[in-house]
Amino acid sequence: MSALTLTPKALYEEVAELLRQRIFSNELAPGSWIDELRLAEAYGISRTPLREALKVLATEGLVTMKVRRGAYVTEVSEKDQRDVYHLLSLLESDATGVVAQQATEAELAELAQLHQELKAATQNTERFFEINEQFHMRLLEMANNRWRTQLVLDLRKVMKLNRHNSLFKSGRIEESLQEHQDIMDALLAHDAALSQQSMQTHFKNGLHAASSPLA
Repeated sequence: MSALTLTPKALYEEVAELLRQRIFSNELAPGSWIDELRLAEAYGISRTPLREALKVLATEGLVTMKVRRGAYVTEVSEKDQRDVYHLLSLLESDATGVVAQQATEAELAELAQLHQELKAATQNTERFFEINEQFHMRLLEMANNRWRTQLVLDLRKVMKLNRHNSLFKSGRIEESLQEHQDIMDALLAHDAALSQQSMQTHFKNGLHAASSPLA
């Protein structure tokens, strides 16, 4: 790895993003110890910005700091996973109901376009992940509640620690796509109750897939 070059963004934020992506890609696996000295040498930085970056990731729930033992990538327990999915279901279904009632035709067309891109990405899991997240976050933006959006962003970072266990399960991408179709149909019909129910079903099934062994 080459040394990092300081940009207008704080160095520790750049380091945090590098580590965040390594965690999301499972390069730094849940439960693994983070070797601060090795990382600092690899990135060509002192340990101070690295430690600041780890503090950021700790507040996001991605890293766990253990007294006299250092930093570890967070392991998500079954209860943690249930709790995160429960809150995401509540927050995102609420946002979906708002969008069903208030979205303009142009906004609904934008969501429909993202859904079409999702359909085209079923053979590319990483691309499917990417568009899926774009759909959910754009829907939240349309619902226009920054506090809810921030909560969801934080919760989704924790959910990503185990995301591969969900969509890599046999048949889950196809199921997820159908669930998105149900959400889109309810949104286009401006049916707030059905939109909320469809989103809740989406998270319920996602939790089941994430909690089950890979097929």
